[in-house]
Amino acid sequence: MPTRKPKVIVTRKLPDPVETRMRELFDTELNISDEPMSRKNLIDAVGRCDVLSSTITDKIDAGLIEKAGERLKLIANFGAGVDHIDVAAANARGIIVTNTPGVLTEDTADLTMTLIMATLRRVIEGANAVQSGEFTGWAPTWMLGRRITGKRLGIIGMGRIGASVARRAKAFGLQIHYHNRKPVSHVVSDELEATYWDSLDQMLARVDIVSVHTPATPSSYHLLSARRLRLLQPHAVVINTARGSIIDEQALADLLAEGKIAGCGLDVFEQEPRINPKLLKLPQAVLLPHMGSATVEARVDMGEKVIINIKTWMDGHRPPDRVLPQML
Repeated sequence: MPTRKPKVIVTRKLPDPVETRMRELFDTELNISDEPMSRKNLIDAVGRCDVLSSTITDKIDAGLIEKAGERLKLIANFGAGVDHIDVAAANARGIIVTNTPGVLTEDTADLTMTLIMATLRRVIEGANAVQSGEFTGWAPTWMLGRRITGKRLGIIGMGRIGASVARRAKAFGLQIHYHNRKPVSHVVSDELEATYWDSLDQMLARVDIVSVHTPATPSSYHLLSARRLRLLQPHAVVINTARGSIIDEQALADLLAEGKIAGCGLDVFEQEPRINPKLLKLPQAVLLPHMGSATVEARVDMGEKVIINIKTWMDGHRPPDRVLPQML
């Protein structure tokens, strides 16, 4: 392990305290403009650094990794998801990949509940009506949404974030249902009074709200396919704060337009940052700009995890948040 400070290239602008600490500890090259790196600039970066501190806006595929110089030994991702990184290709080249799990849980769960409430209670539609001057006074049948208490929430993926959403939802009087690779522990299940479904199809047909919390992997691509979306009841809403590729976005837009699904709350999109034009025209679609982890506290915590992973590697130890191909 080199005794010199490792050359670290950061692909996007990070919170000031994080960048300052990285400059103190490492030979750090920052992205002052905060523009996503072009393919050409990424190739240049992996050719001359020891550590690439990447984000979701960087496509680090096998082709890019092939162009990496011998110096590159660590890709320290700023974010929990690593679906934009070919972890297997990196591993084959002896390049370690790390992420920042855990610190996004509570903030993402908060935003999920925000989307549930905004979608069922038509909050964005109401706010837009006030801003546009459409509101002329209270009326008994205007801007009617749906009561949250008593509804069935179907969670897809009962990991850290899914369980945190379930705890919040239970406090709002929602009944918790979930689909997972395996049931959660009896302790968690009893706490949440949660109903486990090994069949996703059966759960979808019975719940009022679907919330996606599974990672993006080849097996989860379009997990909510057109066929599965058609299983939902007409009053159901779909919430996604995970990854856009998990839902067939075109099918979702079509079913919303046809009135076969009541609404959706999306913080992520299949072709991000491009958003399906049909979704943009639908008032029952609540659309946010991928802000699930967008709190000062979360982003600083993410940066601290990046620093810990780099420092641990620099000291000759296994980084605590290493991602292996079989973990995906």
